[in-house]
Amino acid sequence: MFPQRLKQLRKEMGLSQKSLSEHLGVTQQAVGKWETGRSSPDPATLARLAELLETSADYLLGISEQPAEPAAPSPPYAESPIPVIGTVRAGYGSLAFEEDYGVEYACVKDPANYFYLVVKGDSMEPRIQDGDLALVHRQPTLENGDLGVMVFGEGEGTLKKYIQRGNAVILQPFNPAYEEKVIRGEELNQLFIAGKVVETRAKW
Repeated sequence: MFPQRLKQLRKEMGLSQKSLSEHLGVTQQAVGKWETGRSSPDPATLARLAELLETSADYLLGISEQPAEPAAPSPPYAESPIPVIGTVRAGYGSLAFEEDYGVEYACVKDPANYFYLVVKGDSMEPRIQDGDLALVHRQPTLENGDLGVMVFGEGEGTLKKYIQRGNAVILQPFNPAYEEKVIRGEELNQLFIAGKVVETRAKW
């Protein structure tokens, strides 16, 4: 059931095996094996596959006959003022938010747990430009692949992609002109996570 439904939905979405594999970060051969029933994706990849094909994992696996669950309506959050800051620093085990640039508005559930950060530098170009605003949800942890605001040592906060690789954490820029920062061992104690970037927009 899974191989047939995967192949059908992939074609309906206008995706080739190669393009689907690139979206998932797997090889084209892996997708080919799924579609011939020679292997199956792991649970995490299956969830990403269902999301990409706009369906449910249960439908792909033949557990459900419904191609997709109806999306729950988003709750209508009111616009709330969110502080705009220019610098994030770490000290004494906590984070300090400096340089007050006023407020911008966002429709979020818990506005007290958000802040806007003014992006500095070009390490995240071309997707994020110097002066853009990043909406950040305050949280002390990140999932692998999240875009986050982090402070390493006594430096300023930096907006980077958070990658976990073995026992190391990699702060990855989008701009290929910049090298990624690899943090491992005791250095991990100097890494502070300010929050997860949920949205960016050009502003300044």
